[in-house]
Amino acid sequence: MLALAGTVLIIAALLPILSLLAELRAAGAAALVVLGSARPWALLLRSAGLSGAVTAGALGVGVPLGILIARTDLPGRRALWLLHLFPMFLPPFVLALGWFHLLGRSGALGTEATARALFGGAGVLWVLWLAFTPVCTSLVALLLLGLDASLEEAARLVASPLRVAARILLPAATPAIVLSGIVVFALAISELAVPMFLRVDVFPAAVFARLGGIDYAPGEAFALALPLVPLALLLLFLERRYVGPRSFAVAGLRGMSRDPLSLGQWRSVATFASWSLVLISLAPLLVLLVRAGRNGGLEDVVHWVGRAPANSLASGMLAATVVAALGLVLGHAAARRTRGAAALDALSMLAFVTPAPILGVGLIAVWNRGWTQAIYASLGILVVGFVARYTVVGVRAVSSVVLQSPLDLEESAAVAGAPFLRRLSRIILPLNLRGVVGGWLLALVFCLRDLETAVLFYPAGREPLTVRLFTLEANGPPSVVAALAVVQVALTALVLALGALALRRRWESR
Repeated sequence: MLALAGTVLIIAALLPILSLLAELRAAGAAALVVLGSARPWALLLRSAGLSGAVTAGALGVGVPLGILIARTDLPGRRALWLLHLFPMFLPPFVLALGWFHLLGRSGALGTEATARALFGGAGVLWVLWLAFTPVCTSLVALLLLGLDASLEEAARLVASPLRVAARILLPAATPAIVLSGIVVFALAISELAVPMFLRVDVFPAAVFARLGGIDYAPGEAFALALPLVPLALLLLFLERRYVGPRSFAVAGLRGMSRDPLSLGQWRSVATFASWSLVLISLAPLLVLLVRAGRNGGLEDVVHWVGRAPANSLASGMLAATVVAALGLVLGHAAARRTRGAAALDALSMLAFVTPAPILGVGLIAVWNRGWTQAIYASLGILVVGFVARYTVVGVRAVSSVVLQSPLDLEESAAVAGAPFLRRLSRIILPLNLRGVVGGWLLALVFCLRDLETAVLFYPAGREPLTVRLFTLEANGPPSVVAALAVVQVALTALVLALGALALRRRWESR
């Protein structure tokens, strides 16, 4: 089973990365000429600088907020966390569109000054910071909720709450901080739609222009993707060095029921700052809802949206099912330290942190062939791309739950002679169903929000909703574009609500 799951992952994720070398060799030296000019390297430095600034800002706000949510008496922290988390599951382009209708020249609060600030590097930094800060907040909060309570309680006997947070909670959260920084940087440097919408030239746009624009030159696109390979390997090295296969999507038996740390006189300040951040991040979504209702936007959305929502759901649900199946096998193997599992876990993480242009052009190189058109010309190519990039979500979700399940049940079944498939179906899956369902839900949400990967190779007439929204923005009625963004928000909210309900019923049944 491990070999079968590994083969699927290698075909989906590793072959596209390795194919870059073969394609560059076939393209010849002419394709490498593009790397001899200064502009690609300037764009790469700009993208890396923007991504680094987004990561620093997300960590600077997300880490303290994660501590406040997980371990303090902040009022309404559960609702605060839920509302703060929601923008993370949306394409950042939706937030950028909302801020355009709020701060653009014709926006509700727009002036020439706000428009100039929005359309530039500062605007990209602002939008991506709001979109990715919940990643840092959630990973830190989840780790602290699973922290051994005795460490904190012993420190609280002799130290103030501030000292406990600084000397116990913050060091304990170091793996989550490193992981969140890696994830945010990887997502930010792959972002395509927000910089293009806000008129900022970035490196992914140069690759996209040679695959989907008037400067069509696939050989140059392969060459441009090459400098991103060392960056992906560096991110993988940092993840292996400081995080490894450990997972943090766990909650201790006591979770939020433990006595929280008192904020004292800082409680009102922390409450105001936290809720202000949440309201600011939700403001563009409210503006989109208002804008969509004007000029019949919501009424015309059926005409413009086409089959895009169905394409998103079909490809996303199929990919999430494959991810959950791979996550069950690979996540269990990683948690039980099965031979070979660590390498496959590293491969799944490499595919996730690899900038989207590498994965996109690699998938084109592997699957754009005559005998693979049944996959490349259908929604199957989207499924392959989503499985390649988001398998790590299922692996980490399952492994985090397996680490909490008793090993003796599996060992007893093995001693009794039960083969692995029987143990998998009768013991491992029922015990860890919450992790499998959670991995499936997270994978589906990530597939629904994906744009930067799918936009490079989506089949003609089968575009997902994110791509439909991105391409329609340039020539569609503003009210209809806003309405499509509202449809994206509603679809994500519906999936999250149904998934949360299913997980809650499963938990209560136990």
